[in-house]
Amino acid sequence: MAELPELIQLLTDKSKLTAMLAPSFPVVYDYPGIVGKLKRLGFAYVVEVAAGAEETNKKVIEALKKDEKARYITSPCPSFVRMVRKKYPHLEKYLAYAAESPMIQTAKMVKVKWPDYQAVFIGPCFVKKLEASEDFPDLKLLVLTYKELDEVFKHFQINDEEKDKQAEFDITFPGTRLYPISGGLVQSGNLKEILSDDQIQVVSGWQNCGKALIDFQASDTVRLLDILFCDGGCIMGGGITSSLNLEERRRRVTQYWVLGKTINKPSC
Repeated sequence: MAELPELIQLLTDKSKLTAMLAPSFPVVYDYPGIVGKLKRLGFAYVVEVAAGAEETNKKVIEALKKDEKARYITSPCPSFVRMVRKKYPHLEKYLAYAAESPMIQTAKMVKVKWPDYQAVFIGPCFVKKLEASEDFPDLKLLVLTYKELDEVFKHFQINDEEKDKQAEFDITFPGTRLYPISGGLVQSGNLKEILSDDQIQVVSGWQNCGKALIDFQASDTVRLLDILFCDGGCIMGGGITSSLNLEERRRRVTQYWVLGKTINKPSC
């Protein structure tokens, strides 16, 4: 995992850095403490990848409205995308490539806003490293998991401090904070306002992906297959260290989303 020593070196050199925090972060970290902690670590800016998720949603909705007969498979999950490419190449044409993942949308946003800063995505998934390096190499995006971030905190002896709770995201979007939960795209994008229930299929879990793809191919009704590789969504990603079960993880993300509805406003 070359990304870990690379980030440590960048921080040691006091390089210009922007942290992009995936929407599953409440499973592991408290807000706003994690933002302050990242800034003390050496990140000049800390942004919420939920902001990029809003752009992903917009592109999905645009595609569905543009052609009322079009059918799409949506997934921000590089493991699932690679599964389709390798095992179901005849279905790749349905992947909504135009609606790039929230990580990529956020990286592009950050590149425009702070072009001289190295963007670092921090999230629950090891395979996001391949999405960045293989699918979008021009973005030069550095990807670490929460597990690796904890190692960085340990290396620099950065512990929680009370003053961290005064920090805020430099870019935020509360409305899409449910994205890492199975069905998060459908709910946060209000897709049931433009599609009927029988036109939407939500699936999670690697063991369910194959059947879901076969069913999608055979269906004349489903226009949107919203699918995540990890059972329950990104909140169960392999880059997370947590003793919480699925329901407890879902509750933490949901509570953070509710918090955003009451006190936060989008900022870019």
